[in-house]
Amino acid sequence: MAISWFTELHPVGQAFLATCFTWGMTALGAAAVFVFKTIHRRTLDTMLGFAAGVMIAASFWSLLAPAIAMAEDGPLPAWIPAVIGFLIGGVFLWAADSVVPHLHLGFPREEAEGIQTTWRRSVLLVLAITLHNIPEGLAVGVAFGAVGAGLPTASLAGAIALALGIGIQNFPEGAAVAVPLRREGMSRWKSFQYGQASGMVEPVAGVLGAAAVLLMRPMLPYALAFAAGAMIYVVVEELIPEAQLGKNTHEVTAGALIGFATMMMLDVALG
Repeated sequence: MAISWFTELHPVGQAFLATCFTWGMTALGAAAVFVFKTIHRRTLDTMLGFAAGVMIAASFWSLLAPAIAMAEDGPLPAWIPAVIGFLIGGVFLWAADSVVPHLHLGFPREEAEGIQTTWRRSVLLVLAITLHNIPEGLAVGVAFGAVGAGLPTASLAGAIALALGIGIQNFPEGAAVAVPLRREGMSRWKSFQYGQASGMVEPVAGVLGAAAVLLMRPMLPYALAFAAGAMIYVVVEELIPEAQLGKNTHEVTAGALIGFATMMMLDVALG
């Protein structure tokens, strides 16, 4: 009864509120700057490993598996939409990664990627996190759109589980952006603002994802797989290399396993 009002919302509205929650978790993580000025490298690496584990699990349990199930009644073999969507998602993130100026955590300013600019290090760090928040927002939006489209393999509980999982891993991401900025001398308030700003793109991506699949229902398996491919690209291109910088391999692996198990538990238990 407590969430009956949420179930009665339009799927786009549900996606918007769900991604506002994931953004809020990013902001909550960024608020760590009001308590800490630094994060131990081992702790940061563990958190990045956790985020990677959550995203890998979400890519399969919440996106690829439903995409394949939805495509089984289509004219093509079920694996074709999943493979096509997955690869296009990766190519999309690769293209964005090549164009948008950004800097990964722990790397010197000289190793910024994308189009060369004179933007400050703080802006480039936020853009790096913002880039991989786009597929997270899309994933949540597409999941709620699938429920709204009335597909039997999609459930509201599963979409909520995905939003919860993404939100949980956004907490350490917010801290991972804001605290290093504070350590570099930026004020607490400004560090918080930059940290939470990286999650602002998620409600936008979530609304667009939900609206798109409602308007183009046959594209839903491709859209789910697209979000999965984009998230796996982020894990391999950004999270794992960043987490390994401190050479805390065991902590990163433990974090990834716990993150995967957490997302799997949420999806299976709620979905």
